[in-house]
Amino acid sequence: MSVLISILITFLVIVLVLYLVARLPLEARIKQIIQVIVLIIGIIALLKYLAVF
Repeated sequence: MSVLISILITFLVIVLVLYLVARLPLEARIKQIIQVIVLIIGIIALLKYLAVF
């Protein structure tokens, strides 16, 4: 049960960070780079919870 809660919290944090990055007054290219980095870190964190790493 705790793994499911951890996965849910991680997913919500990823969505929140992506939302906040989209609201920043930056150039589109910089936003895209930050969003890709956040997604990669988020996917790695989710895979860690699923015991892939």
